[in-house]
Amino acid sequence: MKDNFSNHAADYAKFRPTYPQEVFDFLYDLIEEKNDAWDVATGNGQVAVELTKHFKQVLATDLSAQQLEEAPKNDNITYRVQTAEASFENATKFDLITVAQAMHWFDFEAFYKNVQDHLKPDGIFAMIGYSVFETSGKLNEVIQHFYKNITDPYWDPERKYLDEHYKTIPFPFKEIQTPELEMDVIWTKNQFLSYLNTWSAVKHYEKANGQNPLERIQDAVDRSWGNAVTRKFSFPLLLRVGKKNI
Repeated sequence: MKDNFSNHAADYAKFRPTYPQEVFDFLYDLIEEKNDAWDVATGNGQVAVELTKHFKQVLATDLSAQQLEEAPKNDNITYRVQTAEASFENATKFDLITVAQAMHWFDFEAFYKNVQDHLKPDGIFAMIGYSVFETSGKLNEVIQHFYKNITDPYWDPERKYLDEHYKTIPFPFKEIQTPELEMDVIWTKNQFLSYLNTWSAVKHYEKANGQNPLERIQDAVDRSWGNAVTRKFSFPLLLRVGKKNI
């Protein structure tokens, strides 16, 4: 798994969007016992903290120690530096295993072996993510141009799985139909630009060219933003959920 986020862990924690409650409510309704959960590639602990509201114990792992340092501490979360594919011993099996906005980075075969080893027979596995966001008016054209033209050559190849809405990722589970959901955020212009600045492609561009690509769209953002202090942005939410094939 690649580590594209350690060097800006604080910004990642501050400016990445949060998942809607409907995602978690859907998962909770599928699970009878809520004892143990494992949040894989937890990053700043966003999903893990939500899971603590319903599960007795949550294991939250990530390959980035810097990311884990930004995660909120909680009595029933155990944070651990660990890759998704690393084999490990655990005293109990998990009722729920989640991975949010990271599945596309994994070695699928090695990670799925871990899931099969550690998920309860009636447990739930869920991969969550989001693709490129949209808004209204001319600003949406600026976003799409920045994504498809300016930063496109600088995305890692794994980004294609997000563009394909995770549908092309192997899924060796008994799949459960999921609702169609969106993730909406209300941002100021600074929050919007700060989110774009967390993109791995922005960091790759900056390293290759010695310039932040946001400078190339700043004027267009200013012209198309309008008079409102905040604007609404919508992310297509990606959700695949399943049980073991037993």
